[in-house]
Amino acid sequence: MGVVVRRASVEDAWELTRLRRIMINAFREVHDESWEYSCKDTFELALSDPDGSMQAFVVDAGDAPGKLAAGAVGVIQQRLPSPDNHTGVVGYILSVSTDPDFRRRGLARAVVEAALEWMDGCGVAKTELVASESGEKLYRELGFAEPRFGTYLSRWLPQQV
Repeated sequence: MGVVVRRASVEDAWELTRLRRIMINAFREVHDESWEYSCKDTFELALSDPDGSMQAFVVDAGDAPGKLAAGAVGVIQQRLPSPDNHTGVVGYILSVSTDPDFRRRGLARAVVEAALEWMDGCGVAKTELVASESGEKLYRELGFAEPRFGTYLSRWLPQQV
């Protein structure tokens, strides 16, 4: 029997936030939990629109109702058109996470593939993500590679609470 992936609903907001915390802790230890309320609210708002530009794809944990085993979020953004992307529409995969009790079962692959299928159906020609060391092999298997042009850089302002 294969992995059953479904599109997340508003009711999944807290569980998606829990999975996001697991994912973030894989990059760095976080002791501040105040961001989680904003994250939950953002998930609720985004997932309340079934045609919205942010959707999440999840696998339910069979051991407890309402608990998620894995999830991935897809975001579609309108950017400026370019010679390589005439529409300027770009997808972004983020917050890919599997509960530690459910790892090594192909769940991350399944939710990322579902997010990519959704984006493909929306006509997204280019999809980006930031890979952790543990996820890099999977993403390369799914066709992701280094950017063709330039170096990806970020600029952060000091956190304002």
